Amino acid sequence: MASVVLLGLVVVLVVSLIRVGYVTISCYWLTPRRIKKFMEKQGITGPKPRFIVGNLVDVAALVASATSKDMDSIHHDIVGRLLPHYVLWSKQFGKRFIFWNGSEPRMCLTETEKIKELLSSKCVSISGKSWLQQQGTKHFIGRGLLMANGDDWYHQRHIVAPAFMADKLKNHVGYMVECTKQMLQSLRSKVESGETEVEISECMSQLTGDIISRTEFDSSYEKGKRIFHLLNSLQRLCAQSTRHLCFPGSRFFPSKYNREIKSLKMEVEKLLMEIIQRRKDCVEIGRSSSYGNDLLGMLLAETQKKRAGGFSFTLQMLMDECKTFFFAGHDTTALLLTWTIMLLATNPEWQDKVRAEVLQVCNGEAPTIDQLSKLSLLNMVINESLRLYPPASLLPRMAFEDIKLGDLHIPKGLSLWIPVLAIHHSEELWGKDVHEFNPERFSGKSFAPGRHFIPFAAGPRNCVGQSFALMESKIILAMLLSQFSFTISKNYRHAPIMVLTLKPKHGVQICLKPLNP
Repeated sequence: MASVVLLGLVVVLVVSLIRVGYVTISCYWLTPRRIKKFMEKQGITGPKPRFIVGNLVDVAALVASATSKDMDSIHHDIVGRLLPHYVLWSKQFGKRFIFWNGSEPRMCLTETEKIKELLSSKCVSISGKSWLQQQGTKHFIGRGLLMANGDDWYHQRHIVAPAFMADKLKNHVGYMVECTKQMLQSLRSKVESGETEVEISECMSQLTGDIISRTEFDSSYEKGKRIFHLLNSLQRLCAQSTRHLCFPGSRFFPSKYNREIKSLKMEVEKLLMEIIQRRKDCVEIGRSSSYGNDLLGMLLAETQKKRAGGFSFTLQMLMDECKTFFFAGHDTTALLLTWTIMLLATNPEWQDKVRAEVLQVCNGEAPTIDQLSKLSLLNMVINESLRLYPPASLLPRMAFEDIKLGDLHIPKGLSLWIPVLAIHHSEELWGKDVHEFNPERFSGKSFAPGRHFIPFAAGPRNCVGQSFALMESKIILAMLLSQFSFTISKNYRHAPIMVLTLKPKHGVQICLKPLNP
């Protein structure tokens, strides 16, 4: 009897090993080889990949060399600095080329009509985030809306979207104005004490963190700032560890990166559980009749529902969604504000124009929801900032089925890599002044056709918080401009870098001057 059991265990082990071996060979050899041959038949090639690591070493070396020094002046021709591999390989192989992120083939896609088709509802169910992307952010933002695919994405999008509808956004204006007033008062106190130079990116990060905490999670920045700090650390560590994902089993290896990442993840989730439990306790002891009308309240209510098709919104999904919006709700908006302030500080004529508009429309008061749509010059400046310095500079999609985009056949398993930064800096699309700060290009409604402007992606999977971020940015910039004039500090060093998002390496130092005593 014992020998039969032992034989059974051996058979199960052998079958499991054969299955794992086949999956590994298929992932690292058969599937990439099939895709490579398929694309070569269409005339699409690229740099020769190395075994297992693909072109990761080449990309890392090119980026390290390009970003090893700060830029010698403040100018906006930054594609060669941040995407040197794109510049090199597009010259060698043309607009369409394939490079290898480990064993994952990625095709560069810059043709605007095909991008529109890929991001349309036609492809939303048959494309999404790849396994490597999901693994790279697993401990950072998990499988929240940003990384979900298929039915999970569909259900999560419909759960989250109501929190960012127009009627909900109106309720947030008071919080945004109050938080901004506190930040401006803090800046005024610093100036009055003789500290005229301010590192504005840190201020914007604190402010947007405060706003997302209060509007979507009903928690002060003091409670949320530890989470922000941990998420920022996780972002950097996950970006560094991603390069090792190409090695089979690397995610299970107890490396220094993996140990630190898991430790930080546990701490983030512990803090989130404290916020979640406090909200649940209020309902359970009768202090409140609902979980609340903010994003957290809506997500908590969903955990109590059973949806058609067997989908259930679990506690882990709730925490992943919280992490996603804690990060996305303050990091990208803070970067948008930081780069916009840098551009206004280095273009005083536009700063004066926008300030005059704000004072005329708002009459020296904080802007109301109705006044925001009248700030057309401010809107133009924000769009130009998003064009020159899009916080999300790359937009990846993987084909889960064979897809046809015009004359292009995309096989299942091929990732499509949309270099948003390069498209926004394309002379062919935007004209000879493409690297200049020129908000006038957004003065009419005709700027978009033929000029793909995708700072928030597009189609059904566009950024669900786009309206929230733009409303928040307009309120903050309008209030800042009405109280201060500012110039770029001589200590500012222009050195954009990419760590998942597009950041200023040394921050942005500006010199503030109060407009009113």
